[in-house]
Amino acid sequence: MAKRDYYEVLGVSKSVGKDDLKKAYRKLALQFHPDRNPGDESAEQKFKEAAEAYEVLSDDNKRARYDQFGHAGLKNSGGGGGYSASDYEDIFSQFGDIFGSDIFGGRGRRGGARARGQRGADIRIRLPLTLEQIYTGVEKKIKLTHFTTCKVCSGSGAKDGTAFNTCPTCQGAGEVRQQAGGGFFQQIVISTCPTCQGEGRIVSQSCNNCDGKGRTQESDTVDVRIRPGVGEGMYVNVRGQGHAGLRGGPTGDLIVEIEEVPHDFYERDTDNLIHALFISFPEATMGVKAQVPTIDGKKVAFPVKAGTQPGTVVRLRGKGLPNVNGGTFGDLLVHINVWVPTEVSTKEKDILKQLDNSPNFQPSPTREQRSLFSKIREFFRN
Repeated sequence: MAKRDYYEVLGVSKSVGKDDLKKAYRKLALQFHPDRNPGDESAEQKFKEAAEAYEVLSDDNKRARYDQFGHAGLKNSGGGGGYSASDYEDIFSQFGDIFGSDIFGGRGRRGGARARGQRGADIRIRLPLTLEQIYTGVEKKIKLTHFTTCKVCSGSGAKDGTAFNTCPTCQGAGEVRQQAGGGFFQQIVISTCPTCQGEGRIVSQSCNNCDGKGRTQESDTVDVRIRPGVGEGMYVNVRGQGHAGLRGGPTGDLIVEIEEVPHDFYERDTDNLIHALFISFPEATMGVKAQVPTIDGKKVAFPVKAGTQPGTVVRLRGKGLPNVNGGTFGDLLVHINVWVPTEVSTKEKDILKQLDNSPNFQPSPTREQRSLFSKIREFFRN
């Protein structure tokens, strides 16, 4: 059976923001969670389907691939692989406790307490890039101040890495059970142990270096490779370069958002570049061999035909930006403008008056020249 569209699964539009996406998933997860629907295979399937959709759409890189290529774009990317019933706890850890504390009664690690602490937070930064850097791609060294795993206790938070006692509250299970309700509606509520936070053990002697947190704040430099053709708002996800987790928890990611720096000579339109070329009235009338700069630092010459009209666009193929997926280049679109001086001398006025009396300088546009639509149509046909 073909997979349903992820946006359809969660009941949201393609423009949905992260907060609304989270709310939509939370609503479905509450409705179809197996603890609330014991033995209901249909509810279990819907729960897994919603979890898979959220796992993809909540990740900026996976969402961008899915929006562009659909389910096929997620092959070999670690997304959209589906879940088994035994993977529910892993789903929760990936989503970072979006449900709040113990909303389903809490689930400890299978067979006992959790093996690791809380996941570290992601770090998000904006990286300004010029069009020249976008054209070639670039490697950037980014300075960060972030939490890293304590080198003394290796992230355990315990002195010498071994100073632990079994949690007296849960006796090492990582979870506690409480009876709720009465009569026919009596049920057992399982929640994460409040003493050890689900780890099943507590630190008896805290590490002196990190004060029992398992991490310390450090300054670091991270190398980030930006491939050619990236655009405004795209993300580069550097795995494991965010904040280290508490007491050995997994490290978050560094998420780099691309910011384009405005250029003096070009405007960007997807992979195409637009350049405004100004020529004089005599050059437009008699023709000229024009020369324009290209984004690679070179120049390209091309003829401007005699009688060229203002607003004419010349397409220089392959002189734009590389496509971010590789293999192709956009074009350089040269928009020709005729320069009209704002001040002229008396002698220049006399010359212009003589030209104005000449028949060739009297406006007599054709029907095609009058039509803006025809110009646009002609441009796109080329």
